[in-house]
Amino acid sequence: MMRVRRLIVLVTTLTLLCGSVAYADSVSQKLRILINNKKSEEVADGGIVVDNKVYISSQVVSDKLQAIVVKEDGKAIIYKPNVHMVTSAGPKIFAGVNKGDKFKFTTFIQVDTLKPDINALKLTIADPYGDETLIEQRKSGDANFPADGKSDFWITVEDISYNFDKAGAYTLRFSVKPTGESSFKVISEKTINSQ
Repeated sequence: MMRVRRLIVLVTTLTLLCGSVAYADSVSQKLRILINNKKSEEVADGGIVVDNKVYISSQVVSDKLQAIVVKEDGKAIIYKPNVHMVTSAGPKIFAGVNKGDKFKFTTFIQVDTLKPDINALKLTIADPYGDETLIEQRKSGDANFPADGKSDFWITVEDISYNFDKAGAYTLRFSVKPTGESSFKVISEKTINSQ
């Protein structure tokens, strides 16, 4: 008799559990996220739909939209600063190079509406295979670091020597480290094509 009761309890529990999983699966649905409707920028399982409402991961917003997501007091605040980068070799502005070119260039970075305080910034370049090289890093207290609380500033990184030895897209990345955070957040990218 005891075995029969255990069997009934077990069957009832499994039935309820399987029914709950099936119901939960029908209420929510995984969602693929496409940035600028590009298949190459697709994030599989980057969001979900629950009751016809779309929920996107804050990590997707931060990484793909180059925004800073700050979580405080039970809310997520998204900051998207306006950042422009221009590269020049001498007086000539460029966005493309010949494969094998090695030369010195300057990068001008203009930032405005950067609301969160930052304590470090850096500029890197990644080759077409993703190998990243640090070009310059600055931290709070350095003479050439933007003044505290400044949301609008210019940065000039001069005499960057780099060998564009591979064909493809090189990516300059400008990143900042918000105060209180342990990692850098990319807030702007610029592509230099090598052919």
